[in-house]
Amino acid sequence: MRTHLQEHGSLQDWNVFADSWNDLAPDAYLARVGQQRRRRHAIFRAGREGAIERRPHQPHYQSLSYNTLQGDIERWFEPVRDDIAQSQTLGTVLAFCRDFFSALAPQTPAWHIELHQFRIEARSDQDGQPTPEGVHRDGVDYVLVLLIDRHNIVSGTTTIHDGDRRLLGSFTLTAPLDAALVDDARVFHGVTAVTPLDPEREAHRDVLVVTFRADGTPAS
Repeated sequence: MRTHLQEHGSLQDWNVFADSWNDLAPDAYLARVGQQRRRRHAIFRAGREGAIERRPHQPHYQSLSYNTLQGDIERWFEPVRDDIAQSQTLGTVLAFCRDFFSALAPQTPAWHIELHQFRIEARSDQDGQPTPEGVHRDGVDYVLVLLIDRHNIVSGTTTIHDGDRRLLGSFTLTAPLDAALVDDARVFHGVTAVTPLDPEREAHRDVLVVTFRADGTPAS
């Protein structure tokens, strides 16, 4: 994955980029389930070529049919910090995604991009739930899940399911830059709960999730 990314730019500021996961805000929309999730959010727009531009901050929305836990509400999250939005690493990740997904969708002239920084915390008395909504689709065209860090955790296995939710396969992102690239219209995906390896120490799973949908199509 590092090789593919570096064909699209630099990862020179990776350490600063990854450290920003220590500065995420609690997810206030998970009062009953998954309180141990922290995140930041941003919106970008990309044509097939040229600059990828950040858009004004706006809520994240999914319909109830895609997110049975938190659907049909506008969720406002703390924005991604400006220095991270403008970082070399993020620019490289977005450029890779734009070229990779555009090759799969040659009819799409431009993309609406949503960016999510997630930290899932695991505690001795409570597992961390990366996908508290369960096995799901995101209601977009394509998804990148990029591992930033795993610290003192076990499990966190990604599962891929067909349209009838039958398991097709599973794998665990274990090293920084391990990634899943998902065709959201074709498959469902989920992640199993994470638990502390050492219950006396802090434990977390950090990921970057980037979603692409054709610009101008409504949110699902």
